[in-house]
Formats: sequence, C-alpha cells, structure tokens
Amino acid sequence: MGKVGTCESQGREPRKTAGHCPWHTGGMTSPSHNSDAPAAPPTPRQIRRWRRYLADEQAEGAVYRELAGRRTGEERDILLALAEAELRHEQHWRDLLGEHVGRPRKGSRRTRFLAVLARRLGGVFVLALAQQAESRTTYDTDADAPARMAADERIHGEVVRGLATRGRQRLSGTFRAAVFGANDGLVSNLALILGVGASGVAHSYVLLAGMSGLLAGALSMGAGEFVSVRSQRELLEAENPSPLASRAIGDLDVNANELALVYRARGMDADEAHTHAAHVIDTFTETTRLAEDLDADRHEAIGTAWGAAVSSFLFFASGALIPLFPYLLGASGFTAMVIALTLTGAALCLTGAAVGILSGASPWKRAMRQLGIGLGAALATYLLGTVFGVAVG
Repeated sequence: MGKVGTCESQGREPRKTAGHCPWHTGGMTSPSHNSDAPAAPPTPRQIRRWRRYLADEQAEGAVYRELAGRRTGEERDILLALAEAELRHEQHWRDLLGEHVGRPRKGSRRTRFLAVLARRLGGVFVLALAQQAESRTTYDTDADAPARMAADERIHGEVVRGLATRGRQRLSGTFRAAVFGANDGLVSNLALILGVGASGVAHSYVLLAGMSGLLAGALSMGAGEFVSVRSQRELLEAENPSPLASRAIGDLDVNANELALVYRARGMDADEAHTHAAHVIDTFTETTRLAEDLDADRHEAIGTAWGAAVSSFLFFASGALIPLFPYLLGASGFTAMVIALTLTGAALCLTGAAVGILSGASPWKRAMRQLGIGLGAALATYLLGTVFGVAVG
C-alpha cells in the first residue's frame, strides 16, 4: 500500500467531512489530518452509516474470495484483486470510525444473500447479482466517501460485468434452450388446460387434453430441434473441403498454382492468394488440409442432433407437467384450474427472474413480464373455452 498525499497535493477540493481528507483510497491517512482545529466527533447517525458501509465492504470482499476459490487462472486473479480493493475500502471506514468501530456487524440483506449464494452455488448467477450490487453504490452522493473510492465501485461493476459476460457466453445456449422450452410447455399447456376446462367437460377430458398437449408439444419441440441441428451440421459439413482435394496439393504445379483460385474464392485478393498458395505448396506434408485455412469459428461445436432433441423434449415436458399436476392428483373443476394457474404463475416468475438476473436486469420486472405473457395467453383460451362451452351446451 503506497502513500496517499493530502487533498491539496492531489489538486482536488476536499469535501467537507468530519475533519478528514476524503481523497485517500485505503484509509492510510488519519481522519484528523489536514485540519488545524480538532476534528468534530462523528454523530451517531454517521457512526451507524459508516458501520453499515464497513460491514458491506467486508461481505463483498468475502463474496469475491468465495468466487475466487471456485476458479483458476486469470478469473481467480481478477476476483482476488477485487477482494483486495474491498479491503482498502474497509480500512477507510475503520479509520473514520476509530474507537467507534465496535463489534463486527452483518452487511445488508442483499449482500448477505449474495454471500450465501457464493458459498453454495458460485457461478454466473452470483456474478450477475454482484454486478447489480456494485451498480447500486451510494458513495457518489455520500460526503464521507472519497471520490476515488466511489470511482472504484463503478469500475468494479464493469469488471464484474466482464466476468459475468464470460459466464453468460458459456451458459447461453443451454440456458436459452431450458428457459424457452420450459416456458413454452408452461404457457401452451396451461392455455390448453384452461381452455378445455372452461368449456365444462369432465375431468377425464381435461386430463387427456393436458397429457396430449404435453406429449405433442414435447415431441414437436424435440423433432424441431433435431431437424434444426442436423441441418446446421449438414450445412457446415458441405463447407468442408474434400479430403481428395487436400491430398492433391502435393502434385500441383507451383507455377500454374491452381490452389490460388481456392483462396481467391474464399475472399483473398489475387496477390495474397498466390503468396499463400505458394507457401502451402512449399510446406506441404501428408497432414496438410485445406480446411485449416477456413475460419474455425464457423465450424464451432453445435452439439448433436439427438442431444438437442432429447433436451428440448425434456425441457418442454417439465414445463408442461406443472399445470397438469392438480389434475393428476385428482382435483377437478374450478379448484384444479386455480391450482394450475398458481403453480404455473410461480414457475413463470422463477424463470423470468432467472433471465433477469443472468442479463443483469431487474429480476422483478422480468418475472412480471413472464407472468403477464403467460396469464394473458391463459385468459384468452379460457374465454374462448367459456364461449365454446356455452355455444355447444
């Protein structure tokens, strides 16, 4: 920890605080320095606020250390550096409190919840929550928080955003399939069950409709994913050069250099294509492949068709089963519909909140959006079922 100069030496106008220089970043200066008059004692309100800040900094540092313990390499180093920065912030509040530090306090409920998740889960969801926590800092408007420390917190938010983005990229494909599949099952089967139930048919017909909707939807999702992934793999395979063409490279005439036409067809200009082709021929071995010159990102792994089909089937079926539970347990009529609506609404809120956390947005707003969409579809089919039941009856 290096020395930090006075506020005047930093070229900044010191904030008016309880007899201390707020420009230091790690609490390495005395709260009473830079003042000719004795420092005014802190008020009880200040002491409570500083203690709360100290507890939050301690809890946030613990979160970063927990997350670092689950990682290796660069990500571990970054998280440990963030934890070290929180230690500097802790020291600032300790210096202000002095003899008023008192017994260790617990951090805010949000921070404590985040610490529990870090210990139990780790992963991208905790990083996304930590990103939100860093963005809620109040240091910008607190006269007792140094400007540099407030800036630290803002930059910490961007550091955590970068780490969370890495996790989102690794998780996005599977998570998206899970959320979309489960949501499709929840909404479509709830709408089907409420629509059929509103028509006034017997319990057995509603149960049959729900089971049919579950199987039909899950099979449709699975088949669609199978065709989609299979077609994508076939398109990528169509771009791969023929092995026979690769073996022919060694017999090419370097002066005519037909190989240059291959690279020109892939987008190189004439001079670059001829230079590259000559190099390939000069360095040709039995293992030389034309495919090595293609962009590897275009041939990234996309999974197997059967794997995508089975996972989509299961995700949809798991969602579609939830509104069917009360009917499987013997409930019927309006009671069964209310239970199905309640269970499905809770599941929609959970998936919406998960999407919100992962995207760094408000979990509450995303949960309400998912709930509104699901209930809107269910209400529409319920009204149609009621009209149909009256017309038929």
